[in-house]
Amino acid sequence: MSNENRTTIRTNIDLRKFIWYKIINKILKREVIIEMKFVHIADMHFDSAFCALAGNEKFAVERRLEQRKAMKEVVEYIKQNNIPYFFIAGDLYEQEYIRKSTVEYINSLFKEIPETRIFITPGNHDPYIKNSFYKQYKWNENVHIFTEKLERIETPEADIYGYGFNDFYMNNPYHKIKIENPEKINILITHGNLDSGCDENKEYNPMTKKKNSKKWGLIMLH
Repeated sequence: MSNENRTTIRTNIDLRKFIWYKIINKILKREVIIEMKFVHIADMHFDSAFCALAGNEKFAVERRLEQRKAMKEVVEYIKQNNIPYFFIAGDLYEQEYIRKSTVEYINSLFKEIPETRIFITPGNHDPYIKNSFYKQYKWNENVHIFTEKLERIETPEADIYGYGFNDFYMNNPYHKIKIENPEKINILITHGNLDSGCDENKEYNPMTKKKNSKKWGLIMLH
């Protein structure tokens, strides 16, 4: 999850993947199809230093402008398709380099979709710490930011669980999460690694499919 040598970002977002998600939920032994539209992204890394571009500030500036363009495209898609939920699973920005003007730009985009509920889980590059913009900035009313404490948000379509980083490293603090309402669709949003055997990734909220695949309708990771 380190981006020290990152020189490019994925700005050619494939909007075809932002589609209707149909989830089958068995209620009272009957199959009920629940249609839930949402967009899920992660790892935007706004204001990244792009260390590999050191000495070529022009290209670094271009990359940062591409980041803004990419988020604008996502928000436009949400707006045009009336998407009610927007999930951001960590590393929205770089804590070390993020500027207030960039946060204001992001929030201004969120204001363009007031009917969309936005859920953000802080990651290892943008943890929920004392001087974080997640904690210090007044975000738009449709934005909900999870902290390190597990939280459940009830919606008509699903129960949404989430938690985020409170430091730049974090082991998984919630290996066992009690599902309050198993009759509903349950969605977990967090920032972490799924089934990674790398020792380095064990410091970034590791999760396993074996322990989680049957419990959750969907797991939103980076």
